Amino acid sequence: MLLTESALGGFHLEAVDGDVGIIKDCLFDDRSWTVRWFVVDTGLWLTGRKILIHPSAVTHVDFESRRIFIKLTKLQIDQSPNATSDEPVSRQWENSVYDYYGWNPFWGNTGYYLGYPGTPGKEREPVAVDHEVAAPEADGPDEGDAHLRSAHTLNGYHVQATDGAIGHVGNFLVDNATWRIRYIVVDTKDWWFGQQVLLAPTSVSDIAVVDRTIDVKISREQVKSSPPWNPLEHVHHDYERRLKAHYGWADHG
Repeated sequence: MLLTESALGGFHLEAVDGDVGIIKDCLFDDRSWTVRWFVVDTGLWLTGRKILIHPSAVTHVDFESRRIFIKLTKLQIDQSPNATSDEPVSRQWENSVYDYYGWNPFWGNTGYYLGYPGTPGKEREPVAVDHEVAAPEADGPDEGDAHLRSAHTLNGYHVQATDGAIGHVGNFLVDNATWRIRYIVVDTKDWWFGQQVLLAPTSVSDIAVVDRTIDVKISREQVKSSPPWNPLEHVHHDYERRLKAHYGWADHG
């Protein structure tokens, strides 16, 4: 099922022994467009700490109660490697969290791998690696990963087609089976009144933080002639087929 990132941001995260907090953001890798971390607001429980939960810990999603259940205890989360809320996510910190929970930082189209949470150092089972999806990288172990993007921050970025502006990022559609961002929702009201369009992440050619822009490899005319999308309806397979055929996108889900 496809979830909007804005709606996902209000879900409660439920450990095996109680509520952890509310998801307030998703951090994703801009090469695979896969969610790497849920950023969790724990309220007064763990004030001042940055709590990031890897999607591989998810057991299931309850859409009716707006809760995401994870196979971790609150004690495991409390005793996980510490990071203050105002620090960037460094490779060194990520690696320490991967080791603590037994998570593998490599993943591919088939999803994530969860080893032995809370038992660092225990031998892990073999895991298949999709070499087309790179592991997280950065310039140094203590520096923030340039490929790790905040979905919340990118909301509002201006979207530039090859021949001019088409609007701004209004949301993201996330597949809760693979935790990949399947589509960028572009609000075109400043150019094409009342319309929202879906663009695949594969159409992105550049993300400029300073200018707050996302460049895409499509033209304005392609956007205008694309199959219309109704945000009040689910994205069905037939619509996706027509959308991919229109833009010439390969399967990216």
